[in-house]
Amino acid sequence: MHSMNIANELNLELNSTLKELRLWSVDVEVTRTVNDLTTLFKEEPLLPGIIITRNEKYIGMISRQRFFEHMSRPYSLSLFAARPAEHLVNFLQPEVCIISEDTLIVEANQIALQRTPQLVYEPILVESKSGNYQLLDVHQLLLAHSQIHVLTLTQLQQVEAESKTAKAGFSNLKQNYTRLLQNEKMAALGQLVAGIAHEINNPVSFIAGNLVYAINYSQDLLDLIHLYQKSYPEPVAEIQTAIADIELDFLSADFLQLLNSMKVGTDRIQEIVLALRNFSRLDESERKKVNIHAGIDSTLLVLQSRLKNHQTEQIITIIKEYGDLPLIECYPGLINQVFMNIIANAIDAIFEGFNFSELSCKLPESSPKYPLIRIHTELINDQQVVIRIADNGSGIPKNIQQQLFDPFFTTKPVGKGTGLGLSISYQIVVEKHGGQLHYRSTVGEGTEFMITIPIELNG
Repeated sequence: MHSMNIANELNLELNSTLKELRLWSVDVEVTRTVNDLTTLFKEEPLLPGIIITRNEKYIGMISRQRFFEHMSRPYSLSLFAARPAEHLVNFLQPEVCIISEDTLIVEANQIALQRTPQLVYEPILVESKSGNYQLLDVHQLLLAHSQIHVLTLTQLQQVEAESKTAKAGFSNLKQNYTRLLQNEKMAALGQLVAGIAHEINNPVSFIAGNLVYAINYSQDLLDLIHLYQKSYPEPVAEIQTAIADIELDFLSADFLQLLNSMKVGTDRIQEIVLALRNFSRLDESERKKVNIHAGIDSTLLVLQSRLKNHQTEQIITIIKEYGDLPLIECYPGLINQVFMNIIANAIDAIFEGFNFSELSCKLPESSPKYPLIRIHTELINDQQVVIRIADNGSGIPKNIQQQLFDPFFTTKPVGKGTGLGLSISYQIVVEKHGGQLHYRSTVGEGTEFMITIPIELNG
């Protein structure tokens, strides 16, 4: 068993890999009992997990969290304690994240955060070139990633201040910082959205499932009451008084309507949860074929609260002109990020461009006199898809249009924007998908962004 140093004590660099971190190497043969695993975990309070081997060859891993969660359940201790560890591994069948030791810490952190909320804090299995395995506590990975983030910022400031001759190195550092910031922001947002969706879905599914039975049971009880009324048309005075007090006829008619209304509400919540999951797409870091319209709709749902100016109660109108599109091969999470950045900028531009007591921007006679975002999609030559996102906000001044896609360029006040949204969107569309991102804008009339991506990715 190797001792473990915290990541802050390590001398890391921007290109540091997992093999530079301190790793746990705790191997237990499958023939050892579950009691032996308990002893190991108690002797080492920081031990994140135990590697299970057969004849010194890896067959699985049990994390501390999963082990004690299971063993704390009724009968688990008496059932597994004296049995070989192999029984527990076969029963739990734990999912394991395996990453090569030569993987950059920044990349490994992104992979770890893309796991489902239930697995995001599980330890990572680090594989060496010789085929051996060691365990990495995910908290140590997060600390190492934070250290590299700070190191990047420090070097960025030094290079920027030192000399213009270091322009190339400064550009590389800025790109590295952009990737770091993008990874943290989108991973955190994706985890937040997926976590909220998961937490909402559990109780709502429970309610929705039981409502079906509640409606059936209620109908049975009401039918039984009607049979009693038919068989005993003249109840005693006490029952007649109770029927009048509770207004039985009204209750019978309204009760099922009430339950059906509750079912409609739970169905709507489940639709919202599905849209949130579609937006987060934590399990879809690789490219796949998706419905682009579903991605746009889920993005609009996430931004729903921003479409209303809470001071003036004015609401931005969304007009969707969706064409007949096939499934598009892309990186869904990244494309959703592009939609998020552009639509969020359109909302900001509209609220800047409209003075709701009177219009501050001079719109043409043919233009709508109310805040508007228009989203149009169409298929071109059966090979490309164009998504147009247009607003009738304040527009972009000509003197800054050339800087629009530059990293860190922003017209927003300090604390309101990082200047990375459009720069990252350009990289995603052009470099990642082989597409095009253009715009046209007129001050006082609005801006339109045109996203063009192929139906199928090359390579």
